[in-house]
Amino acid sequence: MRPAPLLGLLLSVPLLWAPPPPVRGLRHGVHWNGSNPRFLRDDYTIQVAINDYLDIYCPHYKGAVPAGQAETFTLFMVDLEGYRGCYETPGSFKRWKCDRPQAPFEPVRFSEKIQRFTPFSLGFEFQPGETYYYISVPSPESAGRCLRLRVSVCCRGTTPEPVTEVPNSQPRGRGGPEDAVPAQDTAAPLQPCTPCLVLMLLTLLRI
Repeated sequence: MRPAPLLGLLLSVPLLWAPPPPVRGLRHGVHWNGSNPRFLRDDYTIQVAINDYLDIYCPHYKGAVPAGQAETFTLFMVDLEGYRGCYETPGSFKRWKCDRPQAPFEPVRFSEKIQRFTPFSLGFEFQPGETYYYISVPSPESAGRCLRLRVSVCCRGTTPEPVTEVPNSQPRGRGGPEDAVPAQDTAAPLQPCTPCLVLMLLTLLRI
């Protein structure tokens, strides 16, 4: 028996169980302040995909700001009614609070991962093909105004999943369910062909 071919075969067997490489998402930055020209329109929309990130940059001032002229606010995820009226609705989900306009070095940044499942109690679960709505409610002493953003998650699949595999999309511990469908087919890990391996080993052992 020649050990070299057999050794090479045994070393290559673990590769059959290797999982696919992790999917890396894009980062979508939003400078959330009244001077951002994109907020001047009422249809500011961002297209994202599962595993992308939404980065929210709070207003930031390097120098002294007169009282009442800095923008501070709380960001909420709301339903379509709250988005159209730009107000907090029952069941809305408080996401972040921008109340440090003179934070040292750089603006305060909050990141939202666009993912279907989250292990965190304060996380949110997104579903492909759905649109989510963010608004900011200015603080009483703020010079800012209500700003709105739509986040559209690509893409709704053509074939629905079994009902048992479709979770409710909602902040953990809070209300606000959303419908769910897969974004796209994902590659599954390669499964080993056991009979093929046995035949290959027997062939080499007979050499």
